[in-house]
Amino acid sequence: MNTAVLYSGGKDSSLMAVILDKLNYDIELVTVNFGVFNSWKPAKETAKSLGFKHKIIKLDKTILTTATEQIINDNFPNNGINYIHHQVLDTLAKKYDILADGTRREDKIPKLTHSEIQSLEDRNNLQYLNLTGIGYKTINDISDNLFKIQQEESNLNNSSDYEMEVRYLLQEQNQSICNIFPKHIQSRVIGWK
Repeated sequence: MNTAVLYSGGKDSSLMAVILDKLNYDIELVTVNFGVFNSWKPAKETAKSLGFKHKIIKLDKTILTTATEQIINDNFPNNGINYIHHQVLDTLAKKYDILADGTRREDKIPKLTHSEIQSLEDRNNLQYLNLTGIGYKTINDISDNLFKIQQEESNLNNSSDYEMEVRYLLQEQNQSICNIFPKHIQSRVIGWK
């Protein structure tokens, strides 16, 4: 079946790709971009280093601008990032039989509720897979055994998360990024161990 793994180049989405690949799913790593900033570059590099097919799908910039307005109004990223994730899933659901991502048990954003997952699957006659049943300690252990991982403070050039284009758009609008997005360490897969 035609399977897309939403791909940021991080350990969570990389682990989901490895699991589905080992189970013989025909996977394609997909990084979404809105044409504001080339945030897809880290994911493309990581996918290449792991030997996976990678595709960049450009979506309508209004999804990003709507989410950014929400983030500015809230002075907090959760609703805006979740909005982007829902829009991405709804768009890709028309192109793939199976959608997967690296969201895990402790993630706050992006995250779908149980009923949102059921709705996505029922409305689009597809399967949606994520890492919700797996905690960060287990993901860290597995990832540390599989991947070479680079860790550094999150910035525009070390991740392909939705957040990167939002950050870029906020900078263009002279908004204070550090007031909205707390500093955090970004883990990026750079190859196999």
